[in-house]
Amino acid sequence: MMFHDRDEAGWRLVERLRGSRVEKPLVLAIPRGGVEVGAAIARGLGAELDVVLSRKLRSPHQPELAIGAVTENGEVYLNHFAAAMTDVGSSFIEAERRRQLDEIDRRKTAIRAVRPRAEIAGRTVILTDDGIATGATMIAALKMVRAAGAREIIVAVPVGAPDRIDALRPLCDRVICLFEPIDFWAVGQFYRHFEQVSDTRVIELLREYGLPATKWEHPVEAHA
Repeated sequence: MMFHDRDEAGWRLVERLRGSRVEKPLVLAIPRGGVEVGAAIARGLGAELDVVLSRKLRSPHQPELAIGAVTENGEVYLNHFAAAMTDVGSSFIEAERRRQLDEIDRRKTAIRAVRPRAEIAGRTVILTDDGIATGATMIAALKMVRAAGAREIIVAVPVGAPDRIDALRPLCDRVICLFEPIDFWAVGQFYRHFEQVSDTRVIELLREYGLPATKWEHPVEAHA
């Protein structure tokens, strides 16, 4: 399966989500690529769009490898393999945690200036990203959303590594993943267009689709 771009991937998820019984739906996307997927879902379901700020903790010698993740409340989740890495000690993890919290604070300042944090308690939350590689940022986000009192949590993603998708299932009420390839090695492998999403684009989408409650009942037609 190949997606044209994140917008198309989001609309394919809408097709799977339509018909689900949801309570005051809220789409929470992981920035930055996940916000384009989330915007399509919010349009298709007539839901409210917001972000959940979760950042990966990078391996010391492989910055693209997530050894875990941290959320905006400072909570850390570590991947199962992190304990076996001899160069990943508590001092490194704390330093990396602080670096990523600085970036989260920068994004939070910009985002919350235009989009106050959405209420989570008692709602159906659809958590999304453009794909799941290690799953660290999604698992950290799941734990935070559960603690915030969500009524139901649905993880909806276009693509993910099969073992990482399986790791998400016990942590939420439902997982929708359109494609779980055995030969997964990177999220961008499954998109024809996978350009970096800017902070400006994230702000634009939140301005447009951070919908008020009065619009929850008015989904738009599926993407052509």
